[in-house]
Amino acid sequence: MSKGTISISTENIFPIIKKWLYSDKDIFLRELVSNGCDAVTKIKKLESLGEADLKGDNAFKVEVICDKENGKLIISDNGIGMTAEEVDKYINQVAFSGAADFLEKYKENTDDNSQIIGHFGLGFYSAFMVADTVTIDSLSYADGAKPVKWICNGGMEYEISEGERKERGTTITLFINEDSKEFLQKYTVRAVLTKYCAFLPTEVYLKDTGEKKEEAGEDGKEPEAPKPINDTDPLWMKNPKDCTDEDYNKFYTKVFTDFNPPLFWIHLNVDYPFNLKGILYFPKYTHELNGAEGQIKLYNNQVFVADNVKEVMPEFLMLLKGTIDCPDLPLNVSRSFLQNDGYVKKISAHITKKIADKLTELYNKERDNYNSYWEDINIFIKYGCIKEDKFYDKVKDILLYKDINGKYVNLKEYFGDGESKDVYYVSDETQQVQYINMFKEQGLNAVILPNMIDTHFISFIESKEENVKFKRIDSKLSDELTENNPENADEDKAVCELFKKNLNNDELKVEVQALKNKDMPALLLLSEESRRMQDMYRPYAEKMGGMTDMFKDDFTLVLNKNNELIEKIDGLNEDDAKLVCEHIYDLALLSNKPLSAEQMTKFIERSNIIMSRIL
Repeated sequence: MSKGTISISTENIFPIIKKWLYSDKDIFLRELVSNGCDAVTKIKKLESLGEADLKGDNAFKVEVICDKENGKLIISDNGIGMTAEEVDKYINQVAFSGAADFLEKYKENTDDNSQIIGHFGLGFYSAFMVADTVTIDSLSYADGAKPVKWICNGGMEYEISEGERKERGTTITLFINEDSKEFLQKYTVRAVLTKYCAFLPTEVYLKDTGEKKEEAGEDGKEPEAPKPINDTDPLWMKNPKDCTDEDYNKFYTKVFTDFNPPLFWIHLNVDYPFNLKGILYFPKYTHELNGAEGQIKLYNNQVFVADNVKEVMPEFLMLLKGTIDCPDLPLNVSRSFLQNDGYVKKISAHITKKIADKLTELYNKERDNYNSYWEDINIFIKYGCIKEDKFYDKVKDILLYKDINGKYVNLKEYFGDGESKDVYYVSDETQQVQYINMFKEQGLNAVILPNMIDTHFISFIESKEENVKFKRIDSKLSDELTENNPENADEDKAVCELFKKNLNNDELKVEVQALKNKDMPALLLLSEESRRMQDMYRPYAEKMGGMTDMFKDDFTLVLNKNNELIEKIDGLNEDDAKLVCEHIYDLALLSNKPLSAEQMTKFIERSNIIMSRIL
C-alpha cells in the first residue's frame, strides 16, 4: 500500500468542485459515464491498431448501479482500465487529461480523434459534488497488469493499493452524501441518464440492487435481456442518404416529445473545416413570435451538453428544434469566450448558410411546398433577416407575401411591370375587409402582414430596398379608388363643417372625395408613420393599462360624395343629421379599429333609434 497527497495547484479544490465547478449537480453522472465510454473507445482503438488482444471479449458496456441499501452509486465499464501508475498520473494530478494524453500518443495512428469524449476538464472530480467518499477499482488491459484500488474521502489525501478486480475495466463507487440521497433512486438516475447520455456511443445499462431478479416463467422461457437506456447510433451521426422521412419524423417525436410532424428539416454533415453534425427541424409556428422558442440540443461526441447555447447558435435559429454535435467546440471555457471566439463564429455562420441554402433549394425546386410552408416559417425567416444581414442577403429573393387573393408572391412578382414601388398591406383581414373589397373591385392588390414582427420587418425592408415603401391599405387613397369629380368647394366645406359640428370635434380632419365605390359613405385614413408608431408602442401601452388615443389628430375622415347618404345629409333636420353623422363616423371607425365599450354602447343605442324611426 502507498499513500500520498493529490497534486494540485490550488490550496483546496474540493470546496470549489462541490459548489462551483458545474451549475447543475447532476452533471457528475454525465462526466463519469462519459469517462466510461471513453475507456471503451480507447480499447477499441488499441484493438484496431493491433496493440490489444481482447480475446473476443468485446461486449462493451457501461453499467450504472443504484445500491440504495448501502448508500452507493456505482459506475462500471469494461474499457481500457488503468494501472497503478496511470491512476497516479490521471487521478492524483487534478485536471491532467487522460484523453488528451491518449490522443497525443496515438495522433499519428488514428483519424477519428473526435471520438474521445473526455475533455471536459475536471470531470472525474465532479463525483465529490454528491459523494463523501469515492473509490476506484481498475484493471488495465495490458498483459500482466495488476488490479488497483484508489480511495479518497473528499479531502486532500488518498490511498492506493492493489485491488481485487478480475476483469478489464474500471468501477467507480460513490458513497453518496446526506444532501444527495436522491441519486440513490433509480427513477432519478434514469432521468439524468436520459437527459445527458441518451445517445452515448457505448451501451449504458441501469440497474438497481434492490430489485428482485426476474425468474424464468412457468413456460421455462428465459426473461428478456435488459435493454440499454441509450441509442448508440443517433440519426444525426448517419449519412443523410441512409435516412428516410420516417426516420426523421420518429427521431423528432422521440427527442422533442412533439407529435406534430415538422414541416421539413436540414441534415448537417460537415467534416471540413470543422467537425459538425446535426439535424435542424422547422416546426409549425402559426402564432406570434413572442413566447415561441424551439429547442436546439448541443452535443459533444454524442454527450448532451446544454439546450439553446446562444453563444454557438445564431439567436434566430433558436426558434427551430434540433440537435447539433460539434466535438471541436471549446465547451469547457466561459460563454464570454465563446461569444468572441472566431472558430465559434465560423460554425455559427456555416449553420446560417446551410439554412439559407435549404430554403433557397425549396423555393427553386418545390415552390408549391415552399408556399405552403410560408405561414409557419415566415416569422422565423423575418426574424432571421432582421437579426442577420448575411442571412437576409441570401434569402431576400425568396421572401414571400400572401396577397388578398390568397396567392404567394415576392416583391418582384407583386410589382410586376409597374413603376410604383408602393406595397399596400393589410394587418387585419376582418377589420379591414371594406378596404380589401374596394381594392378587389378596382383590380388592386395588397399583401397580408398580420403579425407583430411585420411592423419591424417592413421598416427593415424599406431600409434595404431602394424606393420600396409599405403603406397600410387604410393609410392613403390610391388614385385608382377615386374618380374625377367637379369640385364644389362651398358644398364640400359645408358638409365637412356639418360633421365637425355634429361630432362635436372642431379638431377633426375631414375631406370630401368621390370614391368609385358608391356604397361606402365614409372611411378613416391614418398616416403610415403614425400607424407604425401606434403599432410599435401598443404592447407597452397595454402593459401600462391601455392604449391612449395619442394619434387621434392624424386621423382623416373621408366623406364619399358619390354616396347617397352624404348627398342627402344636408337636407335632414338637425336631430336626424346628428344621428346620421355619428353613425357614419362610427361605421368608418369600425372599419379601422374596434370600438371602445362606451362607443359600442352608443352605437347600439343609436342603431335601435334609427331602426325604430324607419319602422
